[in-house]
Amino acid sequence: MKCNASAAAAVVSAGVFAATLASVVSACGYHAAGHSDLLPKTIQSVCIPAFRNASMKYKLADRLPEALSVEFISRTRYHITTDCANADAVLTGSVNNYIYYPTVYDPTTGRASAVDMRLYLTVALTERATKKVLFTRANMEVRERYEISVDPRAYFDESDAGLARVAKTVAQQLVSSILENF
Repeated sequence: MKCNASAAAAVVSAGVFAATLASVVSACGYHAAGHSDLLPKTIQSVCIPAFRNASMKYKLADRLPEALSVEFISRTRYHITTDCANADAVLTGSVNNYIYYPTVYDPTTGRASAVDMRLYLTVALTERATKKVLFTRANMEVRERYEISVDPRAYFDESDAGLARVAKTVAQQLVSSILENF
């Protein structure tokens, strides 16, 4: 019986500790990453025009604004608009370089079976009315890896899916950085 009573006391103590910890953490201003909003309250709408593209990968400059728009809509209160002349802020970007190279080879056929891609970009969020730069990220590097079928009969071009994943990764990282103001 003594054992059960001490176990019950330990459970109660753990519950009290958890409640105390939760109140201390919430009182200190801690918050979940990606849910803070350090942008000026005057920003209600954001325009994300097509990115400039200095690389040879033409689809990438189109996918990035689309992915960023989806990410902004799903995670923020901002209205995304195509009219940059009337937006409160404009998110501009440039694809500076796109590099891809095989990283794994099939020992039997000698063909590449995995490709590593690297994307280098520059992004800036500017308040349209004041021209004040609210966020900038120069030389941002994002990596993605995708596999290639070594069987020529079952070959499926995975590069488009890889581009979609890298665009989503860029969008997630940028929106988090903008919201947290890092």
